[in-house]
Amino acid sequence: MKPFTVVLTGNPNCGKTTLFNALTGLRGRVGNYAGVTVERKEGSLTGADARFPVTILDLPGTYSLSPQSPDEQIARDILFQRVADVPAPDLVVVVVDASNLQRNLYFATQVIELGHPTLLTLNMVDVARDRGHDIDTDALSKALGVPVIPMVASQGEGLEPLRQSIRSQASSPGTRHVIPREFNELPEAFGREAQAIETALERHFPHRSRLAAAEALLLLSDERALPTDKTNTDGNTNGNTANTRYPSALIEQVLSARRRLEAAGVDWRSTAIEARYARLFAIEQHVTRETPPPDELLSDRIDRVVTHRVWGPLIFVTVMALMFQSIFWLAQYPMSGIEAAVDALAQWVGSSMPPGDLNDLITRGAIAGVGSVVIFLPQICLLFLFIGLLEDTGYMSRAAFLMDRLMSRVGLHGKSFIPMLSSFACAIPGIMATRTIETRQDRLATILVAPLMSCSARLPVYTVLIAACIPQRNGWPGLTLLMMYLLGIAGALGMAWIFKKTLLRGEPPMLILELPPYKRPMLGAVLRQMWDRSKLFLKRAGTVILGINILLWFLATYPRSSELQQEFDQRHAQWKQAASNPPTSAESETLKRLDQEEAGEKLRQSFAGRLGRAIEPALKPLGFDWKIGIGIVTSFAAREVFVSTLSVVYNVGGDSENTASLAEVMKSERRDDGRKTYTPLTGLTLMVFYVFAMQCVSTVAVVRRETNSWKWPLFQTVYMTSLAWILAFLTYQVGTRLGF
Repeated sequence: MKPFTVVLTGNPNCGKTTLFNALTGLRGRVGNYAGVTVERKEGSLTGADARFPVTILDLPGTYSLSPQSPDEQIARDILFQRVADVPAPDLVVVVVDASNLQRNLYFATQVIELGHPTLLTLNMVDVARDRGHDIDTDALSKALGVPVIPMVASQGEGLEPLRQSIRSQASSPGTRHVIPREFNELPEAFGREAQAIETALERHFPHRSRLAAAEALLLLSDERALPTDKTNTDGNTNGNTANTRYPSALIEQVLSARRRLEAAGVDWRSTAIEARYARLFAIEQHVTRETPPPDELLSDRIDRVVTHRVWGPLIFVTVMALMFQSIFWLAQYPMSGIEAAVDALAQWVGSSMPPGDLNDLITRGAIAGVGSVVIFLPQICLLFLFIGLLEDTGYMSRAAFLMDRLMSRVGLHGKSFIPMLSSFACAIPGIMATRTIETRQDRLATILVAPLMSCSARLPVYTVLIAACIPQRNGWPGLTLLMMYLLGIAGALGMAWIFKKTLLRGEPPMLILELPPYKRPMLGAVLRQMWDRSKLFLKRAGTVILGINILLWFLATYPRSSELQQEFDQRHAQWKQAASNPPTSAESETLKRLDQEEAGEKLRQSFAGRLGRAIEPALKPLGFDWKIGIGIVTSFAAREVFVSTLSVVYNVGGDSENTASLAEVMKSERRDDGRKTYTPLTGLTLMVFYVFAMQCVSTVAVVRRETNSWKWPLFQTVYMTSLAWILAFLTYQVGTRLGF
């Protein structure tokens, strides 16, 4: 049976996502609409009658049916039934922020005029009451001609009446369509021209005749409604998912109507907007009873501090510093447990199988390699948890407000802050979030710099280098981690300034930002979001990283030299003859050095060793040896592969009787001349390299998809790799000359 389709729509920050999570029980599915890069979120209504399944589709937030970005465009096209793989809505639920009634009703009345069966949910009525607005929902329902359900979605108030209303409509096959009504008092000349265009639309598109009145109004009043080409701002071809191909005769009719209105002194751009707001003002006055609000709301008192010109940025930096220090402090206990479990598994498998290549592949290539990355799962979870809590409380919008002044100075739009902040978790959703940015130049600039923000995949790299190279006292680990994140932010802003002054010139539009009210976070939703994001990390560990480690094990093991093996067999035999029984500590140390020398020579002559030595001249000025070079090359597939690569290269987990952690092995690693390989300066240089390097093939693929061109991802890879090498070179050379 075809599911009953409910479309959830509304302005940004109206509580729509909270309502979607509540209706679907946090079991929404996320994908992409066919042919475009906009994210599609849908789920099944919990508690629905099995005979009448209900699918809820959550549309991107939009302020009107005149789209400014790809996200808003897909919302408009679904409501206009222009998306091929999305059926016509059986019910449209418009979420309205009760504390901003008039502005939210602008979009709501546009949707009602489309003629779909419509239900309006008046959300955040508690915030409206706190601000002195008491809304008569019965009067509002009568004025709009649609049912109105008051609710507080974050607390579950009004949720059951909404569920019941959806279930009722899903089980009633003959649900009456709401009669479209115009919420405008238009001048006679404008109304006459709109009526003529409506008639033409009914003739050209009879299957959408119900939408003709609303579509005619948009065509006449919105100068972007008539497409001049088939490409939108993200470079993707619209195809059947975006603008309808209007016949040339209809386009000429609209243009002629605009010229006649201009000749008559009617501003066709603003007339419909002004008329709608005039009608909505009258409705608001009729349904709202104003009560004296308190002198100052708690939200206002908090904002006075957290958005302060001086205290605001200090609070933001303090919150970030506490977050990063907590990631080290809270994660160390579960990390130790995972490390012990991985070591125990490697030892058990190693002792259960006969010695040989298969044993070595499973224990050292698969278990130890993947385990060296999975161990960082607690830190990844904590990072996502903190970000989710900050988003759900409403603090992130304040952070965007604080950063707008800085963003505008480097030429970026204030909306760029959210995609860049999302890139702390992963650059891929960060790049996809740039769809909310209207102008192509600002969107491209944000895409080009988003990967410079230190994502969660860099966290394992930073952590192992900090553990191996940085003093573990006086807060140095957390401070070093914070420095890397701040360095990424500074690099992103600096490169954005350069791009906006050269390749992508243009003035960023003014940021118009709505600060949502502070609210108690929905812990269940935050934890679900944290787990969904962390699953992607685990999935990559079990697929991409596992595959790379198996390939790397082969490259690090073969080809084998019989002459080299005979030489070390003889040296081991000589040691055994000369050693005491049991061996002294000095003799044991000699055997350990002999084993390390054997492993090093075998690796040097392997395929991986030859590759590392081939690129060593390019890395030597940075203080890196050929073993680090192997890690850098393999980590282009995914940054965190660097950790598992070093685990394989340094044979961590290969000895079932004495398994040391990777950080401890790195601390004892020596160069050919006897100097320590991993000094604080080397660790710092390597972290600087990873801050700026484009070491993620998945990001390259997403940039290619979002820009619909190979030019920008190739340019991005070249400039980031060059920047990483130059800054790492300066870090190492300056540090060396300063005596570090």
